[in-house]
Amino acid sequence: MNLALPVLVPALPALGAAATLAVGRKAPGLARPLAIVPVAVSAVLALVVALQLGTGRTLDAATRLTPTGGPDIALALHLDGFASLISVLVGLVATCVQVYSTAYLKKDPRYPSYAALVSLFTAAMFLVVYSGDLIVLLVGWEVMGLCSYFLIGHHWETADARSASLKAFLVTKLGDVPFLFGIFLLAADAGSFRIPDVLAAAGEGRLGHPTLIALLLLAGVAGKSAQFPLHTWLPDAMAGPTPVSALIHAATMVAAGIYLVARLLPVFLLSGAALVVLAVMAAVTMIGSALCALAQDDLKRVLAYSTVGQLGYMAGALASGDREASVFHLVSHGAFKALLFLAAGVVIHAAHTNSISVMSRIPGLRKRVPDAYWTMGIALVALAGLPPFSGFFSKEAVLTAAEHAANGEALTNGLGPASAVPQAAGWIVLISAALTALLTGAYATRLFLVAFHSPTGAAAAAPQVLPAADLATAAADHEAGAPYSPEPDEADPATAEPPAMRWPLWALAVPTMGFGIAGLRSDWLPALLDGGPLRPSGVTAVTGTGLALVGVLAAYGAWRSATARLATGSTAPAAEVVVADPGRTLLGPLFGPARHGFGVDRLYDALFVRPTAAAARLVRFLDREVVETYVRGSGAGANLLGRAVRLAQTGNAQTYLSALLAAVVLLAVLVAV
Repeated sequence: MNLALPVLVPALPALGAAATLAVGRKAPGLARPLAIVPVAVSAVLALVVALQLGTGRTLDAATRLTPTGGPDIALALHLDGFASLISVLVGLVATCVQVYSTAYLKKDPRYPSYAALVSLFTAAMFLVVYSGDLIVLLVGWEVMGLCSYFLIGHHWETADARSASLKAFLVTKLGDVPFLFGIFLLAADAGSFRIPDVLAAAGEGRLGHPTLIALLLLAGVAGKSAQFPLHTWLPDAMAGPTPVSALIHAATMVAAGIYLVARLLPVFLLSGAALVVLAVMAAVTMIGSALCALAQDDLKRVLAYSTVGQLGYMAGALASGDREASVFHLVSHGAFKALLFLAAGVVIHAAHTNSISVMSRIPGLRKRVPDAYWTMGIALVALAGLPPFSGFFSKEAVLTAAEHAANGEALTNGLGPASAVPQAAGWIVLISAALTALLTGAYATRLFLVAFHSPTGAAAAAPQVLPAADLATAAADHEAGAPYSPEPDEADPATAEPPAMRWPLWALAVPTMGFGIAGLRSDWLPALLDGGPLRPSGVTAVTGTGLALVGVLAAYGAWRSATARLATGSTAPAAEVVVADPGRTLLGPLFGPARHGFGVDRLYDALFVRPTAAAARLVRFLDREVVETYVRGSGAGANLLGRAVRLAQTGNAQTYLSALLAAVVLLAVLVAV
């Protein structure tokens, strides 16, 4: 293979970003071609590289960048089936996002800088995927964090966007500090930053601190991939433009942490304790985020919590020792989650609101956006894990991996012994993933029914049965008290969405529907990865699908019941009659806490933010009132001394001679005495 091809894959978007920044404002007509063409060409080259590499082959190439006195830093490539598959996903999603953004931000005066940051974001993810050196990978890792800060805060005029971008940056950096120490410790034990050398050292048992290394790396993964307890930044990041959400959630930033653990899984297999920690982290993330998704009113926040939960599935597969299942679900999820966000952007464009309760009172919304309606339905079926779409196969692969790990037969596919995975980790993942499958079916059904299928008659009846105090709630742009992250909307609801916002939906619908079948029918996908089985087992297929269907039917039944009460005007809580929301019925007393993320943000505010702010105020007081007092005092003393000395400077020679004579007489007296 010509090495120029994989080198050009990350280089072209980076060059496109520089060119867009350089000429975007001076020649606005060039901004869109410079945004789309380099990313699209990189996507094609990534596919060509994947086809040339084929299955079961790897490519390693490196050149030393600088000596360090210890392990050298090298500009290195490490390509295998995992890298080639994920790079194709990144290229596809990034191209769709760039095309979509040309219409979504058509009138945005800051579009050139936005497009440049998206291209740089894409280049950084390509660098992470292709890198064969941990330091070079870290560069891409941090560039993505910086780009996310600017993109989430794109609408910096709003307080929500400013606070969300700052929160995302700080929370992810909180995980990156131990992550950096983990990389240094890993390189010190392995004697190299090169990923092949690190994996060889892990295979030979030459790592002296595997548990500490794994736990330090997991801190960075928790921040970047929004896993508990560092997950809180991702729902708030919905204040950014919707295409940015698609890019972050589907193929770049949050996928980077999962990809890193998959790449370094032999290191994690050396520590059973780290795998149990990863399993617990994944379990809490899966169940908690699914409950929160079932209670959200903001369409994008539903999808954000959904992303957190699906990342928990991927982390659970890794905790079970099966990186094939994890990457399979990463790619499958990348396609249908990008589709969900881009379809959500079309719906928001038409409804002029993120609130699904408000959407439920807009007659004929689904007829207004037929492309988004059908493609979102396809993606939600994949999200719920129902056959025959890709989400079914990838979710069942995760459940199968957990089942084997629980039985002591972990599918490590030669990366380590099956006994390296504690059975406890398998059971934790299996039980939590099964419960999450039920909850996912419920919130996916709730989203689709409330947004698109609430009866117009019931919606019209709602204000009539509300008390006067709640009429304002019915007319508001979102449900009162619900977390809400709107973005500035200048679209004309009377104007149909342009083709640039509709074609990417169908481009992403194709892999959403066919990736699972195409990948497993001829077994080319397992051959591309580690060669292990990815077909679902009979027990997990029936159990997982059955639980998902139970969730779907439970949400549908609760929705029908709430709709009937709403239409008849029967007595019900005031908040419920605003909209037929099955989430209230299903969650009961958990609805309020789940809507606000179970108070995790408030807990962090009380434990960390307020004490830090109080300490900052104390330091400010000490600096201004104590330290500066001494500084001002020393200055005032010097000033007074200067004034006293100045009084003696009269310019009269007789005065000077008299003072000199007096001093001589005084000295003589003192000497004589």
